[in-house]
Amino acid sequence: MANFHHTLTIFLFALTISLPISLSQPPLNATCNGIFVSYAYTTGYPIAPNLLPADPTHQPYRFESTLTVLNNGLEELKSWQVFVGFRHREFLVSASDAVLADGTSLPADVSNGTVFAGSSLPDLKSAAQTAGDVNRMRARVGLVGTQFGVGVPNVPLPASLYLVNDGFSCPPMTKLGTNELHLCCIKAASNSPNTPLNKPRKTGDVTIMYDDVIKSDDTNYWAQVTISNYNPIGRLDNWHLSWDWMRDEFIHSMRGAYPYIIDTSDCIFGRQGQYYQGMDFSTALNCERAPIIIDLPLTKANDTNLGLVPFCCRNGTILPPEMDHTKSKSAFLMQVFKNAPGREPNPDHPASELEDKRHVQSGLPMWATGEGRPEPVPGPQWPSFGVCSDCQLAGGLQHHAVQVGETKIAAEPALLLPSEALLVPFENRTKYMKDWAKVKKMALPNPSPCGDNCGVSINWHVDSDYKSGWKARITLFNWGETDFADWFAAVQLDRAMPGFEEVYSFNGSVIPGANNTMFLQGLPGLNYLVAEKDGSNPRKKTSYSGHAAVGYFYSRRRRHRGLMWLVGTVFRRKCTSMGKSAQCLL
Repeated sequence: MANFHHTLTIFLFALTISLPISLSQPPLNATCNGIFVSYAYTTGYPIAPNLLPADPTHQPYRFESTLTVLNNGLEELKSWQVFVGFRHREFLVSASDAVLADGTSLPADVSNGTVFAGSSLPDLKSAAQTAGDVNRMRARVGLVGTQFGVGVPNVPLPASLYLVNDGFSCPPMTKLGTNELHLCCIKAASNSPNTPLNKPRKTGDVTIMYDDVIKSDDTNYWAQVTISNYNPIGRLDNWHLSWDWMRDEFIHSMRGAYPYIIDTSDCIFGRQGQYYQGMDFSTALNCERAPIIIDLPLTKANDTNLGLVPFCCRNGTILPPEMDHTKSKSAFLMQVFKNAPGREPNPDHPASELEDKRHVQSGLPMWATGEGRPEPVPGPQWPSFGVCSDCQLAGGLQHHAVQVGETKIAAEPALLLPSEALLVPFENRTKYMKDWAKVKKMALPNPSPCGDNCGVSINWHVDSDYKSGWKARITLFNWGETDFADWFAAVQLDRAMPGFEEVYSFNGSVIPGANNTMFLQGLPGLNYLVAEKDGSNPRKKTSYSGHAAVGYFYSRRRRHRGLMWLVGTVFRRKCTSMGKSAQCLL
């Protein structure tokens, strides 16, 4: 009996000890049935220069933090992105297993907040898909950087934190203790239970795709990179492509493109040389962390060593798909060697933060990612051009003069010119300006107006106008020093396009999805717009613009209630040439 009481006493004692453990609260992420996001400040200390106690506001501190993204939902989270609202003039030095979504390379100023995107683990599986394998469900990003003015005992926490991905609703973040923020984002109520969270990715003006690995082994792999232009009226010339290697990879060989700099010294004296001690690095191409790649000329398209890649070797030119869809993309192959820490055969670590050093000439934003997938960006639209955006003219059927250029003083109006002055270069229009002002008894402004010097101008002249329809003559002038191969132009007419019938001497068509915009290009054999040339008599110092063949645009009248056809009907609203804003001369 004594033994029984002794045993019972021990059991009750053990039960008493275990009760607090079994009734303790579960981890915070265990109560989240969506996407759990947390930011935890780990440590920090002041660094040089030492401004304390005189100037604590400008004292720099090192900080180390951890950003965690955990998928506790039922569906896979593709291309996770989290915004961290830094507010203490943070300067980020490193971010393990993540990149800045806008393509900025580290170190970088993130004082206004930034969006992080996954690099080595961009897609987070669900517990149901992995049998609870947290290593495939969770991304942990170690952040190291500098912040200013927040020392012990205060903690430099961000002002905001939320999941950027579409289809989620995030509540206000909760503070845990003094050093951690967390929140749980759930599927938005606007999405039905059967609506997938990972919607098809959109295409923008330019997408850069680092395609899935073509061929791989333990030490290297072959990948294909494709640049595609989806803007209907924008072209890309002399593209330069760059990215950041995340694990000390290097380019051994390429086909369809070439590095701007051939240099392997970083490999010979770096970690790559320590591992690949028997490799002849003289046969490799580039070991830079951020290589710059350029296109090959057309003559290399069928080269057995450098070419024979579909859509390669375009001399850096990518045309809009409306002009030629077979020339609207550029592609190349490259052999990439992995460094020792990144030699896992699966998955291979793609390049991150791809960036086109020369953006498409539409001026619209471009977004690209590794992993061979384009990210959502605004769809093609009429661009707000940054080049020659002020090339505006006034005139019409009732005018015998045109207005070109702007005065050097904003308050002063521009000066009228006779229409024939449009056929001579800008620098030769001074005489026309003075003679016209004298004939019309107009005062000459001081200082004199300066020309806009647009590289390409479009002469849009209404040739005839009848009740049944009207006809306009279109002429392109090239005032630059470069010949344009495969020229094209676009003209926007708000109310006349429904009556469009035909363009003669040019190839013209209405852009699908933009019923008020017409796309023009040269017919076969007439696709060159030559540069400005000097006159035959050097003593006269005259020069002549290169021009394309004259085209005629014909449109029938269509009656609409409440519209007056003479105003704003036969005249263009906007013009572009080769993807840039151009003069539309009336």
